[in-house]
Amino acid sequence: MLAMATLGFALNFWAWALLSPLGPRFKDTLHLTSFQQSLLVAVPVVVGSLGRIPVGALTDRFGGRVMFPIVSAVTILPVLFLGLAGHDSLGALLVGGFFLGVGGTAFAVGVPFVNAWFPPERRGFAIGVFGIGMGGTAISALTTVKLVKANSMQTPFLITAGVLAVYAVASWLVLRDAPGRPVPTEPLARRLGATLKLAVTWEASALYAVAFGGYVAFSVYLPTYLKTGYGLEQTDAANRMAGFVLLAVAMRPVGGWLSDRIGSVRVLAASLALVVAGAVVQSFTPALAPVGTLAFFTMAIALGAASGATFALLALLAPANKVGAVTGVVGAAGGLGGFIPPLVMGSLYGAYKTYAGGLALLAVVAGAALLFTLTKVRSEVEGEGRKRSGAQGGSRVAGSAA
Repeated sequence: MLAMATLGFALNFWAWALLSPLGPRFKDTLHLTSFQQSLLVAVPVVVGSLGRIPVGALTDRFGGRVMFPIVSAVTILPVLFLGLAGHDSLGALLVGGFFLGVGGTAFAVGVPFVNAWFPPERRGFAIGVFGIGMGGTAISALTTVKLVKANSMQTPFLITAGVLAVYAVASWLVLRDAPGRPVPTEPLARRLGATLKLAVTWEASALYAVAFGGYVAFSVYLPTYLKTGYGLEQTDAANRMAGFVLLAVAMRPVGGWLSDRIGSVRVLAASLALVVAGAVVQSFTPALAPVGTLAFFTMAIALGAASGATFALLALLAPANKVGAVTGVVGAAGGLGGFIPPLVMGSLYGAYKTYAGGLALLAVVAGAALLFTLTKVRSEVEGEGRKRSGAQGGSRVAGSAA
């Protein structure tokens, strides 16, 4: 079940990220401004992020066995539209990109699905493994531009649509929800309202907006950054972005695994400190070899580990029957965290011809998240630990009396 969910996440993220590697190409052929190019690659991100809120709640109700095939099948439609008819104007690309955002909601299907299959002490690692699926963006980065150059604009879109169709059928036949998973009976609106009242919803959302948001921002904007800031060719820039993505993806299960063993607070604190350091260094626009590359690799490692640690924290603190709903809100926050930076970077570069200000802002935001982790989040985790210790102690006393 974990393997199938991870595969579905990767394939839907592959579709979700199809426009990003082509951003520089569309800028040249359609004569887009820096802001228009940023908007083009950011629209699927924001739609996919906000869509996670209802999709996560629906997954709590209907299960991943139903929702994975539906999300995969619906994503095929905008992929075909963009490949066959919607790539000749900015308006058509924005419409196609809007509906392409559906692919990004697969994340909110997979987390509650996987969470229900594993005991609490293994959920951090399991959800981290599922998070490897975000490497679907690397598939897009490595193949999209090459397929367009070798064949046609339609090729990567048609291939992706075909793969999604196969997965939609396979997931319908293979996936099964965990036996005994809690199924909420309250109306959707009431469940969402209750979810928004949970402290963990807002704490994990704030952290994920920085961790996963930073990853998403770089995965969609790094080709543009490297082409504009360093003069790299489109293919070279896309390959370097793929390297960033793969490193972040590899670190996500590591972050979850470490959280299971030493605690999510420690992993988050160390990761956010590394993000601050990497962003400060890169704000001076050093040479790519070796300083700039090391700065980006450091941030990739840290953002991937922090993303895994955030969901280990969520698995620890969220009620079992609200994991999907909480995941939806937290996933939305993470995606929105990735929507804003490309727009900021594009606007700042358009005004000042430098990306230094945007990277300095990343350092400030990551520093604030680090302080939040060491104060409020640590207090919540310690309180949950005391509560569980008390419950276990009470159970042992009751067992002795019996």
